[in-house]
Parts: sequence; structure tokens; C-alpha cells
Amino acid sequence: MKRILKKVIKPFLPKYEVVCTNYYLIPGQPVNKNQSTHAFERGAAAEAKAFYGKVISSEFTKNMAPVEVQLRKIYLKKTTIEQAEFGPIHELKKFKMNN
Repeated sequence: MKRILKKVIKPFLPKYEVVCTNYYLIPGQPVNKNQSTHAFERGAAAEAKAFYGKVISSEFTKNMAPVEVQLRKIYLKKTTIEQAEFGPIHELKKFKMNN
């Protein structure tokens, strides 16, 4: 019975994704940014949060500064649940960007 109930509810649960944005600054050029997204299936909140925690606690992520990592929930619109920034992200967002 529980299995049938889970199959009925699952299409209505939100999706989750972890987005990592790296910023590259070359003097005299616009700031380049590179986004990588790791998407999770519907209702996988615990797995997405665990993955986000691993990315945040990684030494590799901290050494790649400036980096911005976001945990997003996608239901009707994208909502940022948690966000971590390593490096001077606010100052870089003031400059002209190349996507």
C-alpha cells in the first residue's frame, strides 16, 4: 500500500539541484563565469542536501575561490534554499560578465 501511495505522490514533489558557479577574472577582460549543475530527481531532498554538504566541506572547493554554491528547489519556480560563497563574489558581480 505504501509503495502505491509513494508512486502517486512522487510526481507532485519538487526537484532539487546543486549549482556551482566558478568566476574567472582576467585584468582588462569581462569576468567569465562557468556554471555546473547536478540535478536530483523528485523528492530527493536528503540526497541533495548531503551532496551540497560534501561540496561545501571539500577543500578543493575552498581552494578554487571565487566560487558560489547554491542548493535549489524547483517546483513552480527556482528557489534557493542554501547558498555558500568562497571569495569576493559581491565585488565580482559588479563587473561586466561574460556567460
